[in-house]
Amino acid sequence: MNKYLALVMRSAATIVIVILALIVAVWMWKRYERDPWTRDGRVRADVVRVTPDIGGLVTSVAVQDNQKVKAGDLLFVIDRPRYSLAVEQANARIASARATLAQARRESRRDLALGDLVAAETHEQNVARVATAQAALSEALSSRDAAALNLKRTNVTASVNGVVTNLDLHPGDYVGAGKQAMALIDSDSLRVEGYFEETKLPHIRIGAPVAIRLMGEARDLHGRVESIAYGINDATRSTSDNLLPTVDPTFSWVRLAQRIPVRVRLTHVPADVRLIAGRTATVTIQPIGQASAQPVGQPKGR
Repeated sequence: MNKYLALVMRSAATIVIVILALIVAVWMWKRYERDPWTRDGRVRADVVRVTPDIGGLVTSVAVQDNQKVKAGDLLFVIDRPRYSLAVEQANARIASARATLAQARRESRRDLALGDLVAAETHEQNVARVATAQAALSEALSSRDAAALNLKRTNVTASVNGVVTNLDLHPGDYVGAGKQAMALIDSDSLRVEGYFEETKLPHIRIGAPVAIRLMGEARDLHGRVESIAYGINDATRSTSDNLLPTVDPTFSWVRLAQRIPVRVRLTHVPADVRLIAGRTATVTIQPIGQASAQPVGQPKGR
């Protein structure tokens, strides 16, 4: 009897171990192949390329590397004395154009007063001189407005709230018009993007709650799915010189799932967590079957 009991116990233990192994295998397969989570996540933000509209020597830099700024704060100043002189020169040209116009008008009125004593050709010349002087004055006024605008733009200010980073600008440097002078991280655009395998997309919905764990942090951040990318680059296709597609003739037997960016809007961030663009994160999205759909940015009702 004891012999049969021992045999049954050994068989039962083997069966239990096999069942547990199957359960673990199914859980792991579902976890890694089906559940919408990924370790390939990044903190991202919009980078404002601070670019002056005018060129010249940098006379002063008002910020330091990694300094927080608000929209409208002064970043640096470009060659203000030179552009101030340009405004003064424009004002001088306006004064000269006004004097010329006044003289032309006086001559025109005098010739009109003389009537037939002045030749018709002379009348026409006086009228032409008045029109030319008026055009010259209008041009001078426009030049003065352009010079004043350039003077205003010698002060380069922040267009968004953010942080100046990787600053490499010093007084005495020359910056050209349209050339990037510094980078400004838009702090209001901080978000997390997770790169999910395309096989997991059916389980991701807009507005789903998301748990985010930054590498090196002990607490989770929370957010909601804001959007899913509508396209990624096709590395196997390019365009030839005749505008026809060039497609890679080889195809791997092992098809790897493409990764699609999913944008997550942050709703709760602990105060002591540093959101730095580029930090890596594990992103876990609540599957469709575990919660009802909610509009983006609205919490679930009780």
